[in-house]
Amino acid sequence: MLFVTLITVFVVAIFLGVELIQKVPPTLHTPLMSGANAISGITILGALTCAYGAGDPQTANVMGALAVTAATINVVGGFMVTGRMLAMFGEKKEAK
Repeated sequence: MLFVTLITVFVVAIFLGVELIQKVPPTLHTPLMSGANAISGITILGALTCAYGAGDPQTANVMGALAVTAATINVVGGFMVTGRMLAMFGEKKEAK
């Protein structure tokens, strides 16, 4: 029963996340992504904490590794996009 509940929460979270992102206008998406990097950092810490305190070490290691990997990809990608966005508003380099 616990597994079914966890899978249900996971699927609902995916659905709500997709619906939320689709409602954000493109002009606000990049600044919001920059702010989401801090949340992903918290996700990494939460994944490590949950992996440490889980009852089944094998499952905890696998799920913790997946969570840390996904959050790290999100953080790095978010900073890359934010850097590109900020470079668009920087000074233009003159062609020689």
